[in-house]
Amino acid sequence: MSTASLDSLLIKYREGFHPVVDFDPFSDRLMPLNLSVEGGELPYEESLDTDRFVAYMDRLRAQKQAKYLIGGYGELRGMYGRSELFDGEGEARRLHLGTDIWGEPGTPVYAFMGGMVHSFAFNDRLGDYGATLILLHQLEGKAFYSLYGHIALKDIQHLNTGQYVNRGQEIAHFGQPVENGYWPPHLHFQLIEDIGLHDGDYPGVCRNTEKDYWLANSPDPDLVLNLNQYINSVSQSR
Repeated sequence: MSTASLDSLLIKYREGFHPVVDFDPFSDRLMPLNLSVEGGELPYEESLDTDRFVAYMDRLRAQKQAKYLIGGYGELRGMYGRSELFDGEGEARRLHLGTDIWGEPGTPVYAFMGGMVHSFAFNDRLGDYGATLILLHQLEGKAFYSLYGHIALKDIQHLNTGQYVNRGQEIAHFGQPVENGYWPPHLHFQLIEDIGLHDGDYPGVCRNTEKDYWLANSPDPDLVLNLNQYINSVSQSR
């Protein structure tokens, strides 16, 4: 069993990870998206109606001439007020634990490394993940998990727990709102060190006062995605 931290292992092996989504830094544009409570690019009222939300995100992506809009790790967001799923007694959950990649529905998603299917589910509530896939991986004997939320329902309909997945295998697609928790099409990608007893689901949003614990258990997804280096930049060499 490795005694190295998950972060250090991901850094050690990151050059060998397969891209999670197709992206050509020489021709595609990747733009940051700020959905924070303060200074965010999404007017709260636009998030309350799913059709308006989808149309707004499509316009924003077109205006930025981006294949994907990306961001959200550790971001405190107001838009979760659109669903009672994130409320409850006391402090509401508003801090995001994964990275969101916003793009076209049907966009393919790939396994960044080999692993096996830990669990999957159709979390069909407003604001939830919709179709969800969780994979189990190991690096130097250390187990950890990757979660793919808001994917297409067809992607989980023929899976089996324990099924092996190969590096670079097409495992999912960005889902439509009716199957992705009623969000504009995007992928929620999250890393998890200790998944506990969760099955087919894991919190992707936490209370701000508890962020230290949750962020420590869900390290920065860009350790796998390797996309932040391309934000807001397109090579002039075509």
